[in-house]
Amino acid sequence: GSCRQRCCPGRNNACWAPGARRARCYCDSYCQRTGDCCRDYLATCRRAAVGCAVGPWGPWSGCSSRCGVGSRARSRQVTVPPRHGGDPCPDLKQRRGCLGQHPSCGMAK
Repeated sequence: GSCRQRCCPGRNNACWAPGARRARCYCDSYCQRTGDCCRDYLATCRRAAVGCAVGPWGPWSGCSSRCGVGSRARSRQVTVPPRHGGDPCPDLKQRRGCLGQHPSCGMAK
């Protein structure tokens, strides 16, 4: 079987070609794990693979709680999306705990 112009990222059971002895061979990037790639997969698909690239982390947000336990978040953007079975994108968001300490927190009402 041949992957001519048919390369799919990730696991895609619809991305196959007829192989030897009526068996299917695959042109998705998952075929490398399962060992059922078409004979020209590496030459055709991996050569064109582009891994994900991301920009720098943005600043942390303010604490979600003025008083007491809350959370902060930050994010980053994809600058180059993955193509042709390239490495997937890493996490684009992070969250961490914080303690809101607004001056009004200790005042009795």
